[in-house]
Amino acid sequence: MGHSDQGAQTPIPDRGWLLALPKAEVHVHLEGCLAPELVSSAARRAGAELPGDLEQGVHDLDSLLRTLDISCALIDTEAELIDIAYGFSRHEADSGVRYADVIVNPAHWPAWRGRLDSFVAALDAGFTAAETDGFTPVGICPSIGRDQSASEAVELVEWIVADQSERLVALSIDGNEEAAGRSSPRFADAFGRAAAAGFHRCVHAGESSGPEGVWDAIDLLGAERIDHGIRCVDDPALVAELARRGIALDVCPTSNVRLGVVSSLHDHPVEQLRAAGVRVSINTDDPFLLGTDIPAEMASVATTFSWGTDVVAEMARTSIDASFASAEVKRALQNELSAFLESPS
Repeated sequence: MGHSDQGAQTPIPDRGWLLALPKAEVHVHLEGCLAPELVSSAARRAGAELPGDLEQGVHDLDSLLRTLDISCALIDTEAELIDIAYGFSRHEADSGVRYADVIVNPAHWPAWRGRLDSFVAALDAGFTAAETDGFTPVGICPSIGRDQSASEAVELVEWIVADQSERLVALSIDGNEEAAGRSSPRFADAFGRAAAAGFHRCVHAGESSGPEGVWDAIDLLGAERIDHGIRCVDDPALVAELARRGIALDVCPTSNVRLGVVSSLHDHPVEQLRAAGVRVSINTDDPFLLGTDIPAEMASVATTFSWGTDVVAEMARTSIDASFASAEVKRALQNELSAFLESPS
């Protein structure tokens, strides 16, 4: 894939500039943000022995999901949830992220089954404490698992609507599309109900699935954002449609390489998509597990594709536009970004 001519016009940004750059993160899973020491402590308290291969990291989507299930299953106290939420907000702030939409899939947290009110209340307490201390504001996107049933999905939506927490901003869906098969039709009712109730929608698609998964996400689930979505490059008509409709792809380069979605960063289609007019933001997916943060992700793609500060700033602006922050917060962040870009470097 060719390097960006546009990016060559301005210098490739360094980490200091990337940290200071006002931006949002819109594709990150809370389950992938558990501090290892917290998981180890929870395991000791429960008298559980963590599998030895858990320390070896993740190498494909199945190993990632298994790691999330094992880690989150150990978390059964409100104090731990508060610590996890606070730590996430602080991590985002340390990365220069001004607002974050975090995906939370209740199916990964069995100790809280039937206690979603307490689960979200504890997360809200942690996020609120972090925001009070000046760390990053966070919106929660409760997520359906691709292997769940239509009734389970509707039940989650009904709970979200009844909860009426301002912390809950969107309905999400994640999981292994390849293993689940064409599952979006099963969840169309749940997403329709979420839309009718005024909730945003973001959908994992085009990661382990091909273009058909992305088509279903926009046509059946009303997706406003696509998490990953990079397999859309296999269908030029889909690429053109995403560009025409301004539907952003929330791309996670390191995750895509580590999980084998692409063979290397050089083979990643992010530049091809950007050049085709598709709106793209750069995200981390599961930063604690993958050992990354937003500045590192931006630096790696900027170096690989010779993106200058202008192209990276375009990504930052898309991240803010595509976020589910309030209109007021978006305006403030866009103004902050414009002021940052206009100031002498």
